[in-house]
Amino acid sequence: MEQLTVRGFGDDLGAAVRRLAARERISLNQAALRLLRRGAGLPDGGEQVGAVGASLDHLIGTWTAAEADELDAALEDFGTIDEDAWA
Repeated sequence: MEQLTVRGFGDDLGAAVRRLAARERISLNQAALRLLRRGAGLPDGGEQVGAVGASLDHLIGTWTAAEADELDAALEDFGTIDEDAWA
C-alpha cells in the first residue's frame, strides 16, 4: 500500500504529530508514519525503496532547461495566493 487517507485526527493526535515533526525536523507525513509504525510495534525502518521522497530521485539531472522551464510555466498559477481563502 503506497497511500492511505486517515480521517478523524483529534487535536491532541494532530498536535503530537506536529511536535514530533518539529522536534525531528521531518515532514508531517514522515512523523505520522513513524508514530504509526511505533504503534504497530514495527521498527522505524528508515528510508525504504520506493518511499515518497526518494521515488523521483532517478529523475534528478535528467531534464533539459527547456523541460524545466515548461514545468515552471505550468506550475506558475500555484504560486498565486488567494487572499480571500485565508481571511
